[in-house]
Amino acid sequence: MTAQLLMCAPGCFQVSYVINPWMQGQVATENRVRARRQWTRLHDVLSSMSTVSVIEPVPGLPDMVFTANAGTVLGRQVVLSRFRHDERRGEEPHFARWFADHGLSVRTLGDDVMFEGAGDALLDRSQPLLWMGHGHRTDARAASLLADTLDIEVQPLELVDPRFYHLDTCFCPLPDGQLMYHPAAFAEASRRVIESRVPASQRLVVGDSDARAFACNAVAIGRRIVLNRASAALVAELGRRGFGVTAVALGEFIRAGGAAKCLTLRIDEPRVGSMRQAA
Repeated sequence: MTAQLLMCAPGCFQVSYVINPWMQGQVATENRVRARRQWTRLHDVLSSMSTVSVIEPVPGLPDMVFTANAGTVLGRQVVLSRFRHDERRGEEPHFARWFADHGLSVRTLGDDVMFEGAGDALLDRSQPLLWMGHGHRTDARAASLLADTLDIEVQPLELVDPRFYHLDTCFCPLPDGQLMYHPAAFAEASRRVIESRVPASQRLVVGDSDARAFACNAVAIGRRIVLNRASAALVAELGRRGFGVTAVALGEFIRAGGAAKCLTLRIDEPRVGSMRQAA
């Protein structure tokens, strides 16, 4: 089945405030022509291997281009995000309307529970499990609420490096239960959880240089991985594991703290019966 993705055109994209370390010193430095060219290249690459829908951008919401943060989809349900920062909360009704108009049942965790969608909630690709990052944007208590709402096991992971403020900046589940991740982004206890749940042979450790290039912020469709940039060593290791890599330069969006995965939301995640085991 062809993957289905949601993107948002960058017509209103700019760095106009600072809500993560990548934005420091970047306000009003973006090149909008280059950003449009980079986004279009990503759209074209992803359209060649998936079906891409596009939501219209809204003036005054420059980060709406990062659709991964809109919500988390499972089956015909979507859990809408509740953004931590006021600068992004205006996105919520626009995404809620788009989801409803396209046949998804929109759920929320409550106005007082911060949750930033598929930026912090990533489905494992080999078992009924939702990995959930917390510590910077998403509240830890969102884990049990997500488990109840989506009827799925949720594994919380604490993030400790502010550069990797969302789970999808440092953690990328791959097919066959493999995992690409940057261990230094996680609290020690969470690193131990990852190691206990994913065998060493299935874990691909990403070093600091590749992590800072947003190599983990990748879109994996089948055996193809689309990302901003990766070292020759990382590309070779992914190739050894049966994956091909397509690099799409996304430097203008990294000024705002996002790359390939941040710019997309998977909207066709299938539900397989009752999937909850534990919270």
